[in-house]
Amino acid sequence: MIDEQTPDWVQLDSAIGADELNGNPFAGRDLLRLCDLTPGEFHAVLSTARANKALWKADAAAAQRQAPYQGRAIGVILEKPSLRTRVSFELAAARLGAHPVVMSDTNSAFSRGESLKDTTMVMERFVSAIVIRSFAQARIEEIARWASVPVINALTDDFHPCQGLADFLTMYERKGDLSKLKLAYVGDGNNMAHTYLEGGALCGMEVHIATPDGYRPQEQYVKQAQALAAQTGAKLVVGTDPAAALEGADVVITDTWASMGAEAEHDERVNAFVPYRVSAASFDLAAPGAIFLHCLPAHRGEEVTDEVMDAPYSAIYDEAENRLHAQQALLMLVLGNIA
Repeated sequence: MIDEQTPDWVQLDSAIGADELNGNPFAGRDLLRLCDLTPGEFHAVLSTARANKALWKADAAAAQRQAPYQGRAIGVILEKPSLRTRVSFELAAARLGAHPVVMSDTNSAFSRGESLKDTTMVMERFVSAIVIRSFAQARIEEIARWASVPVINALTDDFHPCQGLADFLTMYERKGDLSKLKLAYVGDGNNMAHTYLEGGALCGMEVHIATPDGYRPQEQYVKQAQALAAQTGAKLVVGTDPAAALEGADVVITDTWASMGAEAEHDERVNAFVPYRVSAASFDLAAPGAIFLHCLPAHRGEEVTDEVMDAPYSAIYDEAENRLHAQQALLMLVLGNIA
């Protein structure tokens, strides 16, 4: 059932305190992809993040005193390299009063040949949530199947919902009503393309994905997002023409041409992707007041020029900061009142 309304329990743009988490429909939930949320829940996460961000900037000391999860721990398992994910989740956990248990070396967590079931069921005896950055989507789905604590996807080959929350939060802050925006994503039809299709479908947005032939998003995920879009009024277009995607866009996004794990394909991809480079000239096709986003790390001069990365319309550093605020809100909601 698609709930297009913001849930009654959340007051938009106001912080949710620990005493308000009883009856929270997020409590105990996993987030493996954005479509695990309803439209109302998606909006609620963004609104909570925005409100708590404002509270921290206004009075960090007061916000810190609200930390409801003293004595709890959150497992952060990083099977892929990480900068923004590690720092933002560590800090988000700490701000909530929980201890982040970070496992990022090659000899920890799921790296010793132990079954996913055994490792997961040991981990859940120690931590109140498992955050994992991994490879196959099926891997974290199996972890979630065994875990009785919330499991959060901090990136897989197919989806990056935490980055998506940060990106849509940035659009929300900069441009307002998400349902009135056109998002253009040009480049590889990767986990970010899948995530923008799902997020756009959830908020009724117009989303155009332009990729070279042979690099389009996975058809199963396109169809799933389109099915959701049919219920929310979103418009999703997947094609190969970058100019058509960029024309009149309110938000322009790109990503690396070879995603993590596909670096060996970089050289063969370059010729196919050059027409998808975001330059000042191509950005001029976007609507007046458009913003530029990139999940980072970026290969400057490749998928995007320095001129765009450093332009006044670039919101990449706000976007990176919003990883913290979106993930803090998500953790607060899925942990619920566990005191």
